[in-house]
Amino acid sequence: MTSHFLTAVVTGASSGIGAATARALSAAGYRVFLAARRTDRIQALAEDIGGTAVTCDITDPDQVAALADRVGDSLDLLVNNAGGAYGVDEVVNADLDQWRAMYEVNVLGPVAVIRALIGALENGTDGGTIINISSTAGHQAYEKGGGYTAAKTALSRVTQTLRLELLGKPIRVTELAPGMVHTEEFSLVRLGDHAKADAVYEGVRGGPLVAEDIAESIVWIASRPKHVNVDLMIVKPRAQASQNKIDREEA
Repeated sequence: MTSHFLTAVVTGASSGIGAATARALSAAGYRVFLAARRTDRIQALAEDIGGTAVTCDITDPDQVAALADRVGDSLDLLVNNAGGAYGVDEVVNADLDQWRAMYEVNVLGPVAVIRALIGALENGTDGGTIINISSTAGHQAYEKGGGYTAAKTALSRVTQTLRLELLGKPIRVTELAPGMVHTEEFSLVRLGDHAKADAVYEGVRGGPLVAEDIAESIVWIASRPKHVNVDLMIVKPRAQASQNKIDREEA
């Protein structure tokens, strides 16, 4: 596939960071393939930004293969954004089904997408770029976060390993690790309760990050000169010193 457009794949593009990233990349001149499970959402966004919607559950091999077929033989940027956190059990009370689900979507899914698109990325304009969206949870443990921190730590190590293994190929590999980002679904999916989800972001002095903050970071990484590789970018709100040390306004 040859085109004067730069091309990008964004997984998890139906909401939050993924949707904001699709918008930002389109504004930066990319033709964006929006990949997510919720067809109605990505179709609406694709129509709005002139992108291409591809229904894709990254844990389903057939759907990942279909995504690769839609993309074709050339790709400039892959943003592995799809992921998720489920539950807040202590390790000794771990729901192993939730832990497996987190490993599937945060580790095996991104690996499957990379494996399917690596050939197209090699054929990108002056080579391709892979940006894996991890989390500060992959760099610091915290109570009741064992399953999620383990999965995001694994994605971080996969990213480092991939960079080593692709040395000499025209592909850049970045890990972007956001801290506290207020999106409409992340904490709600994890906690299953609107009040509890809202409380996570309540009173954060100056406010938490928003999806657009991470989208802007992604565009910046991708727009560096091709000899520049951003190995790791950690982005947190000013009020966040660690996973559980947050500056909050007094009630």
